[in-house]
Amino acid sequence: MDLTSLLSTMLSVDSVGSISQTAGVSIGEAQSVLGSALPSLLNGALAQSQSSETAEGFDNALAQHAADDTSNVASFFSKVDLADGGKIVNHLLGGDGKAVSSISMKAGVSQKGTSNILSAAAPLLMSLLGQQTGQSGQNASGTSGLLGSLLQNVDLGSLLGGLLGGGTVTAQTQVQAQVQPLQQQAQQSSGGLLGMLGNLFK
Repeated sequence: MDLTSLLSTMLSVDSVGSISQTAGVSIGEAQSVLGSALPSLLNGALAQSQSSETAEGFDNALAQHAADDTSNVASFFSKVDLADGGKIVNHLLGGDGKAVSSISMKAGVSQKGTSNILSAAAPLLMSLLGQQTGQSGQNASGTSGLLGSLLQNVDLGSLLGGLLGGGTVTAQTQVQAQVQPLQQQAQQSSGGLLGMLGNLFK
C-alpha cells in the first residue's frame, strides 16, 4: 500500500461515513476534520518513530494494529473504541489539546466533534501503517524509512485536495501549511528521510 492507497482508504465514502457515525457527527464534518488533520497525524507518526523515547513503543503499537482486519471498513469501525483512539491521538498530536484545537478551528467543527472524529480515525491509520510495516518486512528501526517511502515523490497537498473532491484554494492552503513541519522534519533527518519531501510542491 502506498500513500495514495492509504489516504484513499482513510477518505473513502465507507470510511468517512463510518467515522461520522462512530463520532456522532455529519459526513461533511468528518471529511473536513480528516482533510485538515491527516498531515498532522502523519507528522506525529514520523516524530514517534524517530524519537529514542517512543520509537520502540510506537513500532510495537503498529505491530498490534497490523493484525486488525481493515478489509471491511464498516465492520472495523463497529469495534473501534473512542477512548483507545483518543490515546493514539494524544501520542501523535500531543496531550495538551492544542493541535486538536487548531484542527477544530481550521475545519470549522466543534472541539468535541473534532476530538471524536480523530479518535475514530486514528486506529484505522495505525492499522494501515502497521500492515504496510509488515508487508515491507520493516523492523522496529525501520518505521521512519517506511514513512519516508510512503511520502516520497508524492504531492500530498494535491492528493488530499483531489481525494476531498477537487480541493478549494483554502483547503489546499490549509493542507500545505500543515505539511510544512513534516517537510522540514524530514529534510533535517538523516538516512533515507533526507530530502524525501523535496519535490512535494513542485
